[in-house]
Amino acid sequence: MLKLLCYPPLFGLVDNNPYGLKVATFLNLVGLDYAIEHLMDVSQAPRGQLPFISDDGEIVGDSNQILDYLTLKYDLQLDADLTPAQRDLSLLILRMLDEHLYWIISYSRWSDPNCWPLFKREFLSHYPQVGEEGMEQIRTYNLNRYKFQGIGRYSPAEVYKKGCQNLEVLANLLDDRPFLFGEQPHSIDAASYAFLACIHYVVGQRNKKG
Repeated sequence: MLKLLCYPPLFGLVDNNPYGLKVATFLNLVGLDYAIEHLMDVSQAPRGQLPFISDDGEIVGDSNQILDYLTLKYDLQLDADLTPAQRDLSLLILRMLDEHLYWIISYSRWSDPNCWPLFKREFLSHYPQVGEEGMEQIRTYNLNRYKFQGIGRYSPAEVYKKGCQNLEVLANLLDDRPFLFGEQPHSIDAASYAFLACIHYVVGQRNKKG
């Protein structure tokens, strides 16, 4: 039985982290049957990171490696019609999402003084066992990560300017099409949805709660 192990749901999303949501969306698009298990303890995860999958005893981590593994093992044809140029563009978009936009999403939740109280309140309302002290410990860990990565050395306005530039690129590429390459979705659409949803639903909650 194929099992996806990822972070817990939040803000109406099956995983509050875009990497796990990317895999779940891909699985739904290709129609594979799978179970989902939510974790907070990453000590047993490959490289100490979520998500990962367990597939008849085979453990695979890293969201992109998971998609590659599933595509090869189950002969999935989701991206079979893409041209070499479209595959190259997909990779560029994926790198922008994974290596840049991710940090801005994470920063908004754990560092931005306007968003952090909402995120903490929402998280603790669903997972009170983490506790105030636990949340502060995670926040301190993340603030150090942002400083080392570089995003934490900018003001919120500067950070969000970078994020808006990423979103504008996606909007321009999408244009008026339902998916990035036309009428049918591909794996890059699963990835794009995951990151956009992690922005959209959090912002929606913030607007509703003031």
